[in-house]
Amino acid sequence: MTTDLPARMLRLLSLLQTRREWSGTELAERLGVTGRTIRRDIDRLRHLGYPVEGTTGHAGGYRLASGTAMPPLLLDDDEAIATAVALRTAAGHLTGMEETSLRALAKLEQVLPARLRTQVAAVQQTTATIGWETRGPRVDPELLGSLAAACRDHESVTFDYTTRHGVCAARRVEPHHLIASGGLWYLLAHDTDKNDWRIYRLDRITNPDPTRHRFTPRPAPGHDPATYVADKIATAPTRYRAIATVHAPADSVRHRTWALATRIRPRDEATCTVDCSSNHLPGIAQTLAALDADYTLDADPEVTAYLRQAATRMHHATYS
Repeated sequence: MTTDLPARMLRLLSLLQTRREWSGTELAERLGVTGRTIRRDIDRLRHLGYPVEGTTGHAGGYRLASGTAMPPLLLDDDEAIATAVALRTAAGHLTGMEETSLRALAKLEQVLPARLRTQVAAVQQTTATIGWETRGPRVDPELLGSLAAACRDHESVTFDYTTRHGVCAARRVEPHHLIASGGLWYLLAHDTDKNDWRIYRLDRITNPDPTRHRFTPRPAPGHDPATYVADKIATAPTRYRAIATVHAPADSVRHRTWALATRIRPRDEATCTVDCSSNHLPGIAQTLAALDADYTLDADPEVTAYLRQAATRMHHATYS
């Protein structure tokens, strides 16, 4: 039985943070106390500003709800270090996260134990971030957090989605996974109207609205969300076609190119084909440059024209 009140309160708060809902019986068993003691401790947490809600059901229970202010969180050593590292490297492709991440990191460091502060400081002092591209699509962190919560809680959501053709339509989906790839975020969800799996780019989603309707999660296609999304991206229609036949083994090409693995196919032991097709001409050029091997190219006229212009500019720069 946990008789030390402060220790028991901290343990209770830690449990409430690890799961969406606990029954009073489960909490009492975990802490080795009676249900009456749990009810008193819950009241103490509420007086301290933690928004603990009572839930209805067979036996009733408790959960931490969203309140008017962010209450303190309890993190173990590994969680604290992981959070600090994530904050240090955050902001890429999330709107307005640079300053916010630094403020959150400063607050966390202020309360870290000395032994952990030393480790986090070492990471900060030896880590730098290179910003390759700042003009691409950036995701609203509020949208990302909302969809992540819906995935976790198995809650259906509705939103407006703009396709690559510029057509906007309302969608109702069962969200399952968020996948980050190439600076973009994707939502893998089951579309209830179409009764099929769909992939949505987060930068094209607007007006998300949780429905408060829970669903039973389905097995992800192929049981691997990342692989499924990668395969769909690789086979999605693109504006510009470019297929390179490369005079190098497929395995060696996979290690030195930005191309998706599913777009690299062996022809024999010494050659392979790489599908460099894309909606972005500079991206095609970058993929071809990374091949570092001789190749023949079957591509749209716009691609070859762009490559010739790029080669001319490089030639003039070399001899200027």
